[in-house]
Amino acid sequence: MSRRQLVVYVHGQGGHPTECEHYRPLFPHHDVIGLDYRTSTPWETGAEIHKAICSYRAACDHLILIANSIGAFFCMYAAISPLVKRAYFISPVVDMVSIILRMMEQANITEEALQAHGTLLTPSGEELSWKYLCYVREHPISWSAPTKILYGAKDNLTPLPTMTAFAQQHHAALTIMEDGEHWFHTTEQMCFLDEWIRSS
Repeated sequence: MSRRQLVVYVHGQGGHPTECEHYRPLFPHHDVIGLDYRTSTPWETGAEIHKAICSYRAACDHLILIANSIGAFFCMYAAISPLVKRAYFISPVVDMVSIILRMMEQANITEEALQAHGTLLTPSGEELSWKYLCYVREHPISWSAPTKILYGAKDNLTPLPTMTAFAQQHHAALTIMEDGEHWFHTTEQMCFLDEWIRSS
């Protein structure tokens, strides 16, 4: 395989690797590919992403990462920072512990009950796992690649102070779209996203 410049896109929950096609015109001098994953825990998916990125990086001169929502979260558990020239995180999940605890509170599930059962379903159908909660508590995010973050002020998963603190702690450049949501999908939001990438 010839040496090349590569952009790897990692989708969020419910997404698909073919979403990478949106980014192809933004990187005309790069190969753009979507990375799929089959698992749903930071330790399993992190291992999947690590293996894939190591393979991609061995075949290119540099690698740019674009990751969306929980895809960014999984990437930060993949031990790939040294392999990434720069990263673009769109609505990254940066405080999974708080999200899980909020879901537990809304479903009236105590930590004692979750520990006793191992896994429990919320009324909305989300599965909560005691092992998952313990893992993210015991393994804080470790990330050091140069990173730019796009955040929607109307994000319903991560409060702005949490995202700001994360960006400061990890020396990431934070861009806020006032009319942005967690899921960037409207024409206006996608135009903003495109310009955010082009300008950087």
